[in-house]
Amino acid sequence: MAEFRIGLFYGSTTCYTEIAAEKIRDFIGADIVELHNIKDVPLKKSEDYDYVIFGLSTWDFGEIQEDWESHWDEIRDLNLADKVIALYGMGDQQGYSEWFQDALGMLHDEIAASSGGATIRRIGFWPNEGYDFIASKALTEDKTHFVGLALDEDSQYELSDERITQWCTQLLEEIAEA
Repeated sequence: MAEFRIGLFYGSTTCYTEIAAEKIRDFIGADIVELHNIKDVPLKKSEDYDYVIFGLSTWDFGEIQEDWESHWDEIRDLNLADKVIALYGMGDQQGYSEWFQDALGMLHDEIAASSGGATIRRIGFWPNEGYDFIASKALTEDKTHFVGLALDEDSQYELSDERITQWCTQLLEEIAEA
């Protein structure tokens, strides 16, 4: 496989999204994945990569994490044409079952709207099996997958490492096909 770099951009209030970013980097390799906290790095930097991972968390009743919220208007100005994009999100399926991973779905939709019809290859869709929630804006049209990796550090902490490992393996396979 040709050498490639992945830019991983995340916002993190309680450090769980950052810890997940570090685990993703460590699994794929620090020589491949470069981490960027959007609190310190503009989203515009994502245009420098052919492969991009965005990570965020859902807060309270389907709200966007504060760092993402403060940069939300920048998403539509990004030139993500011909990029390969993957997403991951943090949420609480028991405490906020009606809004589980909503921010992940909102980010997916905002990125899709930013493309202006340009080709963006989305990878990393994740099966919704093994989760217990009422509703989510992060489900695919057929409701069988999330639009990215769904992590729950509140209710299913013990499953996160295995999910990250499986998802990273899936991403590398999908990148190899790209």
